[in-house]
Amino acid sequence: MKILTYGTFDLFHIGHLNILRRAKALGGHLTVAISTDEFNLESKSKVCAQPYYERAEIVHAIKYVDEVIAETSWEQKVKDVIENDIDVFVIGEDWKGKFDFLKEYCEVVYLPRTEGVSTTERKKEIINKFK
Repeated sequence: MKILTYGTFDLFHIGHLNILRRAKALGGHLTVAISTDEFNLESKSKVCAQPYYERAEIVHAIKYVDEVIAETSWEQKVKDVIENDIDVFVIGEDWKGKFDFLKEYCEVVYLPRTEGVSTTERKKEIINKFK
């Protein structure tokens, strides 16, 4: 079984590890699509603390991850599912319902987030420590 998930994975934390662990537990091969710096900035108005190549290398080194690909657009998901022969698409439950259109191509699973952990909140905490 082949699993696919997406994320930015900036300031890698336990919440990231948990979703990768849970995704891997659903099947054999886990592919992780990581948002590029350009995609984050242009489409999400998000600036990453770590560049794409570092985030990709960190995620690829996690024992649950078999392959890393780049996310460069919102529209690539159907193509990624088809080209990578994906059986299950996994994403955090904060996206519930947003990717149901993929059910035509594979199973879609929304996993619970790790309570109290957020990259956005971590960034705010770091900034506030240095004010």
